[in-house]
Amino acid sequence: MMIGNSTASLNNSTAGLTLRRRMDLSVPTFALLAIVLGILVLLPLFWLVYYSFRSDTGGGATLDNLAALVTDASLIRAYLLTIGMALGVGVIAGVVATPMAWLVARTDLPGRRYIRMLVTASFVTPPFLGAIAYEILAAPNSGIVNIAYRAVFGLERGENLVNIYTFSGLVFAIACFTFPYVFTLVANALDKVPSDLEDASAILGGKPMTTLRKVTFPLVLPAMLAGMLIATLQALTMFGSPAILALPAGFHVITTKIWSFFQFPPRLGLAAASALPLLFITVMLLRAQKSILGKRGYTVLGGKSGTPVITSLGRWKWLAITFVATVLCLTIFFPYAAIIKTAFTETVGDPINLSTLTLRHWRFVLFEFSATQLALRNTFVLGLLSATVVTGIALVVSHLVTRKAVWGSGLLGLLATAPVAIPGIVLGVGLFLSYANPTFRLYGTIWILLIAFVTIEMPAGYQQISAAFLGIHPELEEASRILGASRLRALWEITAPLLRTSVVTAWCFVFVGTIRELSATILLTTANTKLVSVIIYDLNESGDIGAICVLGIILLVASFGVVSVANMIPVLGVSKAKASN
Repeated sequence: MMIGNSTASLNNSTAGLTLRRRMDLSVPTFALLAIVLGILVLLPLFWLVYYSFRSDTGGGATLDNLAALVTDASLIRAYLLTIGMALGVGVIAGVVATPMAWLVARTDLPGRRYIRMLVTASFVTPPFLGAIAYEILAAPNSGIVNIAYRAVFGLERGENLVNIYTFSGLVFAIACFTFPYVFTLVANALDKVPSDLEDASAILGGKPMTTLRKVTFPLVLPAMLAGMLIATLQALTMFGSPAILALPAGFHVITTKIWSFFQFPPRLGLAAASALPLLFITVMLLRAQKSILGKRGYTVLGGKSGTPVITSLGRWKWLAITFVATVLCLTIFFPYAAIIKTAFTETVGDPINLSTLTLRHWRFVLFEFSATQLALRNTFVLGLLSATVVTGIALVVSHLVTRKAVWGSGLLGLLATAPVAIPGIVLGVGLFLSYANPTFRLYGTIWILLIAFVTIEMPAGYQQISAAFLGIHPELEEASRILGASRLRALWEITAPLLRTSVVTAWCFVFVGTIRELSATILLTTANTKLVSVIIYDLNESGDIGAICVLGIILLVASFGVVSVANMIPVLGVSKAKASN
């Protein structure tokens, strides 16, 4: 009798397990995500191509828009200036960041840890806010540097030492806020260079500089080149800094030229056609970056190596300190000081004393300027929604892809990564053409912005979480599956808690990226859907620099606050685990 009951119980358990496995939602989830990601990525590209062949006047098919790419002198000039600007930024970023990364990673430079933290923190600074900071510092008439220069030497108002409204000024301002890409990649590569190779060079009589030139530098060269390509790509697709610095100087780059086609009367076909070469160049640069990072000629084979060799700077220490301090001043200290000073004084050129200190700009922004409250609410609501949606989708997609849960799951990874090849301004054009039509009518609503932010930030969220998945062995999930849990339940109850730190980091990364986005946003906002980044751009056109600095400080404080909370999560998790034990 007991045997019969046990057999019946076993049969019931087996039947329940079979039923739960039949109810596995992996395939429907895969299909749903494939449709969602396909719509996010492919629909804007379809309409971009469609409108490229559509006449702006008659509405019929035409090749005039594509022909303009090689016949319109203003478009050709905009592309040439864009390419020159991007290459200049990439070279400057590489030349500045590579030696700085070496000083921080492989020498006895004082304060190395804090320098690395400061450079990493500069990622939070929106490039368009950095451009405004350099307007405050180096505008020809009102710039603080030029005011001080004229006061010291008794010169007339027309005389100036620096002028940020030039092509070289634009390249410099963008390079100041893109060099961290090169710095981070090179510093991380230097951390991983095996000291055994450098020790072998020293044993064979190689001097420190010879070892650096013939051993260390070749090993980190792929990382440096990849970082330079990323900096080049960032400059190539940037809208905010060129709009703030290039337009007053009287020239367009391609992103501002595309934006100009949306002014009255709009030329949507020409805007779509002008975006296609930028999309092509971006794809080529990303392929080049992947190829460089994947070169086998620089692969290091071996087991655990010794501690990295720390080079003593000796008599060169003060020169190194001066170099690093100069870079930090130009990229962090001076811009931040200019923004804070302007937020609390009447005008840009006022000295700081008790008579000039004021809260007028703060009162205006927080209480008098009607658009501020709406923009702040829109910005943070969209930041929260975008970060949550992207993190949720990225978590499920990463699980399906890394665990190969469904045949063809690699397609999801491809779709989730694809938007990284679509510049923000290009995506903005595609989304406008996709959702501003009578079918969807999303233009002028917050939903078109949510679609834009989810699409733009999806690659960042997916890459971070998928990398974390690779560090967790699937045995725990398999045990859960054996006990009858579905794949999604195993993900939610087993894997997700183990990925808590990575998930929170990805969420924060997406949130910060969302609230600083301008390239796509500038084409998709209306009076009712303005965001802080767009308000800052509008105020810059009206010349209200004090209010801009207040909004910039609010953005920076929010961004640094989110990053700080993200850094506290692992510590809180460890403390909680210790308390439970």
